[in-house]
Amino acid sequence: MSTTKADHGAREGVHPRRWLALGLLGTAQFMLILDVTVVAIALPQMAADLNLSREAITWVVAAYTLTFGGLMLLGGRSADLFGSKPIVYTGLTLFTAGSLAAGLAESGEVLLSGRVGQGLGAALLSPAALSVVVKLFTGDERNRALGIWSALGGGGAAVGVLLGGLITAGPGWPWVFFINIPVGLIILIGLLRVLPPLPRTSGPRPALDVLGALLVTAATGSAIYALTIAGEVGWTNMQSLIGLAAAVVLYLLFGWRQKTAASPLMDLGLLTRRPVSAGVFVILIATALMVAVFFLGTFYFQQYAGHGPLITGLLFLPIAVATMTGANLGGRLIARIGARTLGAVGMAVAALGLVVPALWATTLTTTLGVSFGAFGIGALFVVASATALGQIGPEEAGIASGLLSTFHEFGASIGVATVSGIAALSLVAGGGDTGFQQAFGFAAAAALIAAVITLAAIPPRRPAPA
Repeated sequence: MSTTKADHGAREGVHPRRWLALGLLGTAQFMLILDVTVVAIALPQMAADLNLSREAITWVVAAYTLTFGGLMLLGGRSADLFGSKPIVYTGLTLFTAGSLAAGLAESGEVLLSGRVGQGLGAALLSPAALSVVVKLFTGDERNRALGIWSALGGGGAAVGVLLGGLITAGPGWPWVFFINIPVGLIILIGLLRVLPPLPRTSGPRPALDVLGALLVTAATGSAIYALTIAGEVGWTNMQSLIGLAAAVVLYLLFGWRQKTAASPLMDLGLLTRRPVSAGVFVILIATALMVAVFFLGTFYFQQYAGHGPLITGLLFLPIAVATMTGANLGGRLIARIGARTLGAVGMAVAALGLVVPALWATTLTTTLGVSFGAFGIGALFVVASATALGQIGPEEAGIASGLLSTFHEFGASIGVATVSGIAALSLVAGGGDTGFQQAFGFAAAAALIAAVITLAAIPPRRPAPA
């Protein structure tokens, strides 16, 4: 008795609409990453329309990335416990609802609440969607699917700056959030139709470490608060010191919780391994530099140089292209020169590019300098992944990837808070460009110091066998 190709595929567990499902899930991931940068170009208009302070504007970025990063591992655990599909649907619904609230906001409080809702939805959706992709594909197809997934997610940050300029110059800043609503609904309806039943993870299911997630999120939030207000009250002011002290105490409590919890949120033992801790350090610095550049640049180009949002978005286009080109070039070079050398060179290139607007700030020099630095920043993302995951076993790949993703978002939060504090006077209308130059200079110095640390932290490449 003959069998059809469809019957054979069904017996082998191959889902006929898996590529369509990947397209929908990849678009969702693209949307989550895009929302980190699409907002950047619209920040000056948001500040003017809603009368937002510098601290509030900083939190428009940080509230999303902090919630996204702080609760991402909890989202991954939820997918293990309750199944990937329901968590995908829940996360997508929360993200879409948060986008609606942010777009309708007529006050800073409502806007920040919407951003937190977006971050919560993203924290659930991103790891659960990746879990679905892993279950839908096997063998070589899985590698191809993960490559497409990574490309879509990586392209989100680059497209976000241009799209943010187009939308803000056109229908206005609320539409950087409203655009997520039809896209989110289309993805949700499509997934309800194409996703097949998926088996849950076999064996004992881990409990949700909600307390651990709250502790690490509160700790990072306290650090961001201290870094943000330091620009106003001073780095040695009691408010700043209390915020930093609270962050230290909360991080210590989080560490204690991870050692005593029956099912910890994060395997801190992984961070004691030199390659993993080095990769986490690189991803933290790379993301902090990238988001700091977007934040500083959007205010410098619009508020000081006098360009509109559309021109600002176009000015960021070569920076975004340079970041993606640097990542591609880094992927080709890392096998030849090793992660250690490439990481140090990437940090040094970033420092060299960022020092240009620190010494000579014009529209042309800022664009050229930051674009040059972006080559190095793009290569750093490849170094981080290759270093942290290169010597990890398959059974630990998920948690190690989760660590990288978590510190990616934390880096974005810390980067924007730090440069906001340094450039505080310039972020106020009429404050001149001195603060911008100081912030770019700080970023350049941080990249240069990080280059030295990278050389010491990343293990040397093992010699090839004879």
